[in-house]
Amino acid sequence: MEPQLLHGVTDAVATVVIHHPAKRNAMTAAMWAALPPLLDALAADPGVRALVLTGEGGTFCAGADISTLRGSPEEAQGLAVRAEEALAAFPKPTLAAIRGHCVGGGSQLAAACDLRFAEEGALFGVTPAKLGIVYPASSTRRLVSLVGPSAAKYLLFSGELIDAERALRTGLVDEVLPEGELAKRVTEFTRILASRSQLTQAAAKEFADGRTDRDAHWTEQMRAGEDTTEGVAAFLERRPPRFSWALPGRG
Repeated sequence: MEPQLLHGVTDAVATVVIHHPAKRNAMTAAMWAALPPLLDALAADPGVRALVLTGEGGTFCAGADISTLRGSPEEAQGLAVRAEEALAAFPKPTLAAIRGHCVGGGSQLAAACDLRFAEEGALFGVTPAKLGIVYPASSTRRLVSLVGPSAAKYLLFSGELIDAERALRTGLVDEVLPEGELAKRVTEFTRILASRSQLTQAAAKEFADGRTDRDAHWTEQMRAGEDTTEGVAAFLERRPPRFSWALPGRG
């Protein structure tokens, strides 16, 4: 099978799989270019309430396919940044499910997700210093926002790999699961995400990402919608809520 991004939707959760096992799921130029339109389509699908990004087999993503850097490193980096930004802008909750190596461009993609769950034994690295590449400003800022300036400098200056436990301590990942339990935990957690109010999630995502001009918009959405009334009624009646607010479709 050619290197590609596979995807499917189950129980309102979209899963995107980085599939290039011959090179530990390294991202080719075509794969970087394919990610933004795929995300646009999944964002516009009313049946999708959350998204999981993962890698084929025992590796998340070993970064960019280095052979793509022989021509124009700037062009290759531009593709990676556009893919990263598209993932960060996905309007519904996103989670990276990480096994094995999460390095270079793989760490860019993982950092662009809202949450990161890793299996014990996973390794993380931000490696441009090994190649003499200037890490993009937007990617650097995103890394700093996750782990803080000191840990970001450690990763960027050295290019050294860190294990999942250290990644957890620095805030690079949110949960570390024993071997063999990652898939079960991701399924359980994304089902929880899919059951919650999209109104709450969409507003919280914008606020957490630094948007400061939409307070009135989200207050009006809450007033005009039925999620708050439904949530309170469900709580008092001790039943699962049936939230109805949905993000407007794209395109």
